[in-house]
Amino acid sequence: MSVATPALEVVGAGHVAQPDRPRLLRVSSLSVSFPGAEGRESEVVSELSYEIAQGETLGVVGESGCGKTMTSLAIMGLLPSGAKVSGSIEFDGKDLTAFSPRQWRNHRGREVAMVFQEPMTAMNPVMKVGQQIAEVLVKHERLSKRAAFGRAVELLASVHIPSPERRAQDYPHQLSGGMRQRAMIAMALACRPKLLVADEPTTALDVTVQAQILDLMLELQDTYGTAIQFISHNLAVVSEVAHQLMVMYSGRIVEYAPAEDLFANPLHPYTQGLIRTLPDIAQPMAELYTIPGSVGGKRPSGCRFSNRCPLADARCREAEPALREVTLSHHVACFKVN
Repeated sequence: MSVATPALEVVGAGHVAQPDRPRLLRVSSLSVSFPGAEGRESEVVSELSYEIAQGETLGVVGESGCGKTMTSLAIMGLLPSGAKVSGSIEFDGKDLTAFSPRQWRNHRGREVAMVFQEPMTAMNPVMKVGQQIAEVLVKHERLSKRAAFGRAVELLASVHIPSPERRAQDYPHQLSGGMRQRAMIAMALACRPKLLVADEPTTALDVTVQAQILDLMLELQDTYGTAIQFISHNLAVVSEVAHQLMVMYSGRIVEYAPAEDLFANPLHPYTQGLIRTLPDIAQPMAELYTIPGSVGGKRPSGCRFSNRCPLADARCREAEPALREVTLSHHVACFKVN
């Protein structure tokens, strides 16, 4: 049932998980829905359950629209108004779903921080970069504005931005895309949060800058022991940083396993398809594989991948498979996997 990993080796093929690390984040049966047409609710995240240990990286992959970003916004308490959330999000022993707005404001930036996909829209265009980083330190560390700005310069230097004193005085539009992303990482790590949520942090960057950002995140994780939830649609990128991998499709987890195991033995047809889309350096002129259809539109009955799956049969179109453990720590939601 499994497909071979392409001749292009996924560099790193994930880091080995450390089972003895204490759990930091535990998400249980998380669902997120919004009001839909004719009073019906539209569910964008369905019954997600996963964990992240201290100092560990969870890679979350899937096509656009699969619920990756909504999951991260739920963890950050930043879901749009009208969102209905069920399930629990336990962070370091605290239930985040019970937080008041004031508790969320004190929590974000200090305990958990986020690096957004597009820093140009995430940063304030009329505030200097150094001031934006300093603002976090004034709020959470109670530093004076002068001391916070000095610390902001140090943070810019820590993410390898050249001439940090000068760059701290720049506005976001004066920085390159790679520098803006580094500045966002510096801002997110200002208070050394326990968890960093990185939502497609390398998508808009060229491959050289992508590699630099990934190296930087690993370096900072080694330095501070930060746990990371790394969201991407690109398996090759996630393979560089993840200890665990969670593959999402249409709001659900379809496969969840240690990264090394998942790349060595992908079980779900969707995961196999994602890996097949990776270019093969042994066949540089070969046509790239694409998964037929798209994740959008009306959900099919039964398995949500059944209308695109080459293995789907009548059972797949009638019932939705549960996520179950098929080998040690390797979970998959598919009737075709024994």
